[in-house]
Amino acid sequence: MADTSREYPVDLDVLFTDLVRVETRLYNAVAERVKAETGIGAGRFEMLRYVRDHPDVRVADLAAGFAIGVGATSKIVDRLEKLEWIERRPNPANRRSSLLALTPAGESIVSRTEPAWHAALQDILGTAVTPDQLATLALTLNALRSTLEHRNLGMPTG
Repeated sequence: MADTSREYPVDLDVLFTDLVRVETRLYNAVAERVKAETGIGAGRFEMLRYVRDHPDVRVADLAAGFAIGVGATSKIVDRLEKLEWIERRPNPANRRSSLLALTPAGESIVSRTEPAWHAALQDILGTAVTPDQLATLALTLNALRSTLEHRNLGMPTG
């Protein structure tokens, strides 16, 4: 049984609420700005960029990378494939799965959207707190994410 009597220097309920609300507001703000400037939704951009940065990724790998269900990921890939931004290629190691790759149109979308993405991050996130606070936050979030991933927590169950 976990030790629930441990004292923390912060209220974990407040920390959790702040973390979730910050993530939601930050994502929405960046997404709105990128979509206004490029016409591309943040979710689509992130999926395309992930495929670009992870050659020969499978749908299951993409799902794990974003901590979303395989079924939902497959539907997203279907939509991106219909737009001719992604293509599925045969997986020589496993005939039951496909490898994903960007099409030239998908490459163009990422190349065109990435500068707007970085500018929005710089303007919104990069100016919110000091560089030292950002560095501390980055280390803290990396440690938290690593722990969750190592313990396989937060993955969809279905």
